[in-house]
Amino acid sequence: MKLLVDVGNTAIKAVLFDGKAYQTCELSSLPWLQIKELVYACVGSTELLAPLLAQAQQHAVPYFEAQVSAKLNTLSCAYQQYQNLGIDRWLAVIAAYVEFPEQNCIIIDAGTATTIDVLNSEGAHLGGWILPGLDLMTSSLTQNTQRVFDDGQTPFATDLGRNTPNGLKNGAMVATIGAIEQAKQHLNQQDCHLLFAGGYGKLLAEAFLDAQFDSLLVFKGLNYWHELTIKQ
Repeated sequence: MKLLVDVGNTAIKAVLFDGKAYQTCELSSLPWLQIKELVYACVGSTELLAPLLAQAQQHAVPYFEAQVSAKLNTLSCAYQQYQNLGIDRWLAVIAAYVEFPEQNCIIIDAGTATTIDVLNSEGAHLGGWILPGLDLMTSSLTQNTQRVFDDGQTPFATDLGRNTPNGLKNGAMVATIGAIEQAKQHLNQQDCHLLFAGGYGKLLAEAFLDAQFDSLLVFKGLNYWHELTIKQ
């Protein structure tokens, strides 16, 4: 069994992979006797990770940290300084590359920030954008303007706003959708898969036909990264 770990800025999330299926798990009750290896990605504080690695050492479980590379198999990274690409973005691109081989994909991870990455059918990551997430868009306006306010209850939607909270929330929503539509231009409007992840991923996916939401996209990419790295 493989333990897959994503270390964020404030929390650690973990998933177990038994060779067939992925299952979320709690770090407080890990089946260490069944775990053969630990693969992790870290975008947050290594202080959160240290106790887990110490446990892995105690149980003689080898561990591997995912890294961005210029190439992985036939997948290439758009960044010339590839080390500057966020590892979560790279893992999501890897997942799309493996699960939709030789197909155009746009990968959207919608959390605190919304990231949009474009992958073409030849396995080239063309690059992407980093936008404020939906909550960050709205809070930045309410904090920096005197007459724009949110009532805390209005949902995000795409209708034209008829009051200030509607205009605020829906403006953030359609701005994000517009950015995703713009990404299609970089694939010359060819058919593409839209893959969503993150806290607002499911909501955004509902705004598109044939879009797919996968809460485990980054974890799948972490697993594929390890498998492809071993083969190189």
